[in-house]
Order: sequence, then C-alpha cells, then structure tokens
Amino acid sequence: MYKVLTIAGSDSCCGAGVQADLKTINALGAYGTCAVTAITVQNTLGVSSVLAVPAPFVAQQIDAVVSDIGTDAVKTGMLMNEEVVEIVCEMVKKHKLKKMVVDPVIKSHKGERLLSQEGVNKLRSELIPLSCLVTPNIPEAEVLADRKIKNLSDTKDAARAILEQGAANVLIKGGHRKIRGDGSDDASTGEVIDMFYDGKSFQHFRDKRLNTDNVHGTGCIYSAAIATELAKGNDMISSITIAREFIIKIIKGSAALGKGYGLANFTPQNMEGNC
Repeated sequence: MYKVLTIAGSDSCCGAGVQADLKTINALGAYGTCAVTAITVQNTLGVSSVLAVPAPFVAQQIDAVVSDIGTDAVKTGMLMNEEVVEIVCEMVKKHKLKKMVVDPVIKSHKGERLLSQEGVNKLRSELIPLSCLVTPNIPEAEVLADRKIKNLSDTKDAARAILEQGAANVLIKGGHRKIRGDGSDDASTGEVIDMFYDGKSFQHFRDKRLNTDNVHGTGCIYSAAIATELAKGNDMISSITIAREFIIKIIKGSAALGKGYGLANFTPQNMEGNC
C-alpha cells in the first residue's frame, strides 16, 4: 500500500489541515500518516486561536511514523513558526524523504497569520530547496516572491522567483484571482488558471470557475492529492492533472455547512471511481 505523510495543523471543523489531508489520501487509495504542528480553534468563519506544538514533539511524531511505517511521499501544510520549519528540514534530511510537496500555508482564507515571518524566511531558504513541488496560491506566491501578481505575466515572474529559491517545480494556484485568457484581470468572469513551471517551460491548467463559496480546505486537499499521486509513482504533470480533477469533483460536491466558507465534501457519490 502506498503511504503519504502529512505534516500540518489540525482543523477543528475538519475542512482543512491534517483532517482534510488524511481524508484525501484515503479517498485516493493510499494510507495517510501525520505529524501535527499546531492545534487550531476554527470553523467556517475563521481561526480564533492557535496552539503551537513544540518543534521537538513534531520531530518525534515524524520519527515514529517514518521509522515504523515509512512513507512514499510527504506533504507539508501549516508549519506555524521558524522552529517547526527547521525541524521538518532536519527530519527530511535525516530520513532521506523524497517527493515532498510544500503547500506554503501563510495565512487563512480570512487573513489570520498561520506562519511567522521568520518561518517564511526559513521556508524560503531551507524547506523549498528540499521540495519536489511548491504549491502557493496567489497571496502566498506574492509573499514568497515578494511581488504583486495582477496578471499572467506577473504569475510567471513569481514562479521564476520561487524556482530560484531552490524549488524543483512550482504550481501557482489561480483560485484567488480571476484572470482572463488574455492575461488581464477580470472581476466578474474568467477561468481558474493554475500555472506550472519546471524551470524550462510553463504549462497552464484551465477550468471554468465554479460559482461557490464552499472552498474551505481546497488548497490542502489539492496538495495532498498531488502528493498521493506522486506516491503512487505518477509523474508530476499526471499527478497535478489527477489532483485537479479530484478537487473539482470535491468542490462540486461541497456542502454549505456553517455560516462562513462552506466545506469541501467527501461523499460516496463524489468519491466513486477515485480509489
């Protein structure tokens, strides 16, 4: 059985973080293990409190599962602070972990800070160079690349900047911005355009934007799905393509639970045929 380790925070409403990652890994036919980096108090309205897990305890979790069960791929999410980022880097090197997808969770959908500035700096300098893929959304790419993204040309520049930090591949997710096919911003129409860059060429993944606010946790699910497909031995483009199809299916089956951004919904109907 293929195994995937997620290193991320816990979400009390189970729409994002470790809970969403494990549901995704299981739905795609692999076995998920986890190392929890933080415990959040949150719901669909936002994050109201965060309790950081001490970095040495994060390391112990990683040691425990990798030394016993092993893993075929790794996905990182919310890492909280510089100390946790550093200990994750140490564990990746110690256990010679490959196929690591870094989802650089910096802020929540509502803007709550989930990674300190020192953590961002450490992510850039030490964790990104260990990754096989970095999957920022538009706001995260702006932070990592230290530039504004207003169109597809800006997105390419940001991808180049992130790759120069040592990433093997970059996938900038376009769900936070509506960009038309001609490269200009559009506030009312447009596609979701994810841009992939491997240092040689760009590839665009395009789909019609879905008219829903039930998107809580979709970034976590997307990156976890990519990691799972990489664990199975699929190449990078195939893994992204399968993961993208999976997240679209999840969003279409999403549930308007709570009073804020609804939750991605794992049901027997939208899971059929994924394993």
